[in-house]
Order: sequence, then structure tokens, then C-alpha cells
Amino acid sequence: METIKDFHLFNTLSRSKELFVPISPGQVKLYTCGPTVYHYAHIGNLRTYVFEDLLVRALKLAGYSVLHVMNITDVGHLVSDGDDGEDKMEKGARREGKSAWDIAKFYTEAFFSDMDKLNIQRPQIIPKATEHIPEMIAMVEALEKKGFAYRTSDGIYYDTSKFPAYANFAKLDVENLEAGKRVAVGDKRSSTDFALWKFSTAGEQRQMEWNSPWGKGFPGWHIECSAMSMKYLGESFDLHCGGIDHIPVHHTNEIAQSEATTGKRFVNYWMHGEFLTEDAGKMSKSKGDTLTVSHLEKLGYHPMDYRFLLLQAHYRTNLTFHYEGLKAAQSGLNGILQRLREWKNEDEKAAVETPEMAAYRKRFTSAILDDLNSPQALADFFVMLKDAALSGAQRKKLAFEFDQVFGLRLEERAKEELLIPANVQAMALARDAARAAKNWAESDRLRNELLALGFRVDDTPKGTKVSKG
Repeated sequence: METIKDFHLFNTLSRSKELFVPISPGQVKLYTCGPTVYHYAHIGNLRTYVFEDLLVRALKLAGYSVLHVMNITDVGHLVSDGDDGEDKMEKGARREGKSAWDIAKFYTEAFFSDMDKLNIQRPQIIPKATEHIPEMIAMVEALEKKGFAYRTSDGIYYDTSKFPAYANFAKLDVENLEAGKRVAVGDKRSSTDFALWKFSTAGEQRQMEWNSPWGKGFPGWHIECSAMSMKYLGESFDLHCGGIDHIPVHHTNEIAQSEATTGKRFVNYWMHGEFLTEDAGKMSKSKGDTLTVSHLEKLGYHPMDYRFLLLQAHYRTNLTFHYEGLKAAQSGLNGILQRLREWKNEDEKAAVETPEMAAYRKRFTSAILDDLNSPQALADFFVMLKDAALSGAQRKKLAFEFDQVFGLRLEERAKEELLIPANVQAMALARDAARAAKNWAESDRLRNELLALGFRVDDTPKGTKVSKG
């Protein structure tokens, strides 16, 4: 059995960095909150999934086997994170004139396409909310029998006053929380109470509803993650992750309903990734933002350019997105690839092991296993690449090893053919001619054609430079 290395992580539960100790030695059970598949994921959403992928890779580096579960929310998430408004799936269906089921299928596939582009490893288990309604109903029934749930005119609600530790996780000031500020109160007993099951409104044309002991309806958003995580990982498990926006509502509610159901601690370690923001503030689909991976590709960026940008910031620090930063990340990553290509004739598999290589591995591992310190790991990585005391083969070997954690596809991309086809060179020259004649429409058309062929286009003092994207 592989020796397990110490891994320290910041636990939201204690608000401190802790030594990670799983319930079962050598094995980690991890649950991450997946997408609500009513629209494309924007790059702000995807920052969380890149952070979680880095976590999985780091756990494997530490010597653990990982059972990773990530849900697909395809029903029950209302436009508010509370209990008011329309179901996002029904809203998406109306927006596009399709069925809610078709919307879920289309955007689930789009999400996984983005994951693949960003080299995010897929979890072993990916349960859909719509396929686990019986488990959710059973959990609501258990909460009802234990006195934690009550009925209102529009659903079955969790009574947060019955769970004394409710405010602890998010450090909420429940007594002074304004009624209706966080969620609409309606005929709920408290503004923090939340829906476990929502009733279908009489005369409402819902596409997604199920029979239940309380009549036709659909699950609340929060009950989904508790029911699915416990089905596949057990009543108590090691790690649960998401974005920081999940702390005050979604994850607080998960803890309350799960621990009330089982009488056990739900999760031992919680990790949360910070926002990606624009100058105007947090990215969100509700504002109509459409900054997707595909959009970045159309602008000439490779998905790995964006992943590289994210790795340069610690997952717990706010990162403001701007194209100047992405352009710098692209340039930096291209520099790494160029160096690796210069060593194309060096056989990294034949590299002789030396104490210097071991020292670099130790520095890299120490950084990654210190709460995923990817900026420090990248800094050490750059020092290693420039270390002339190591041969090209040795540096290639270390680079490809470290990239098992970074996930930048360095080995694959370093082997890409560098020759630019004659037709592409001709298009670049034609674009230069169009620019010289100030025919900007033709210049833009040729640029778009080059991008569509998979080539990056850069304007330089010497004219159009094309390279493999």
C-alpha cells in the first residue's frame, strides 16, 4: 500500500487549516455540488469545478483512492436560492420553447463538453435529481416523523428552530435576520425555514412533478444533495465542496436536514472555492452573462489558457477576470510548451534520477498538499524549467509528472505538430494585405476563418502570427 502523505486543507467547518484524516484509512469519499442544467455554465461557474479537480488530483498525489460523487440538478432549483420564484428548468424550457427534459439533456451535455475541454476528470458517480425522487421523499418522510418538518400552503418545510446548531456552519445571526431578506417568508414559521417538498399549484402546467404522500409536487433543491450524497457515500463521509455562495443557504440546509435525519455528523471537511468576478462584480447567469469556454475559444484562446489562469490564483482568493490577464496566461503557457518542444528529442523516460529531481518533487508536493497552493507550485515549476543543472530530459520528466496535478495537458500539447499548413500561411499573408489596405472587414473574416481552423491569431509588428491553438 502506498504511503499516505500529510495533506492540510482549510475546513470551512472550523474556519482553520487542518490535517486531513479520512474516516477509512487510504480512502476518501467526496461529494461536490454539480450544475443546475438550465443554461450554459459560464467561466465563473467552472472555476469551482477546476478547483475541485485540483483537489481530486492532490488527494491522489497524497496517496489516497477517491470515490467522487457529483450530482446533476435537473429539477427543484428555483430562480431564488430560497423558496420563491420559478423552477429554473421550467424557466429554461419556456425560454427556448423546448421540454424541460430536453433542456436538461442539452445543457448536461454542454456542461460535460466544457469539463472535457478544461481537462476536468469526471466523477465516478453522477446522479441526476430526477432519478432519485424516491430517496428524497423517504428523507422528507423521516424528517416529518421526527418532528423537523411541517406543512404550509405550498409545501413541506424544514423547521430550523428544531435544530439548535442551524446557524453554526455559516455563522448566521438568525435572531436578527430580517424576515424576507434572505428568503420569502409566506406562511413559514421562520425566514430560515426551507422547502423540502413543493406542491404543484392547481392549474399549473408543470413538466416535472411526481406523486408523493403529500400530493403531486417536486423536491426542494437542498434535499436533493443530502439524499444523493448519503445514498452513494453513506450517512457520514469525508469531504463536501462547492462555491462560497453555498455556505449560508444550500450547505447550511444540507447539514441541518441530514444530521436531523441520521443523528450523526454529516461531513467532516468542507471546502469552498472563491468567486471569479468581473470588474462589475460576481458573474451570474441571472445577469445574462454568457462568458463561456466556447466564447473564449472563438476569441483564439485554448481552454488550457483559462485553466492556467485559474491555477495562478489560490482557490480561496477572489480572482477578477479580464482579458489582459488571460492573454498573459496564454503567453506564459505557450512559453512552457515552446520550451518542452525544444526538448522534443530528449527521452524523459531515460532521465537519470538525481537528488535535485527529488528536491523539486518534494517542493512541489509540499505546496500542493498545503491547502492546494497552486501559485507556489507553479513558481517552483518555473524555477525547475529554467534550472540548467538538470538535463532537458529530466526537466521534461518532472514537468509531465507535475502536470498530473496541474492538468494542463502538457505532454499531449507539446507533441502537437508545429508546422503551419501552406493554406493557413496563405490566409495569414492575405490578412496582412487586407490590414495594409485597411480592409478591416476582410481582415476580420480571415481571422475568424483561422480561428475556426483551430489556429491562434496574434498581431505582431511583423504581421499576422498564427500558431496552433
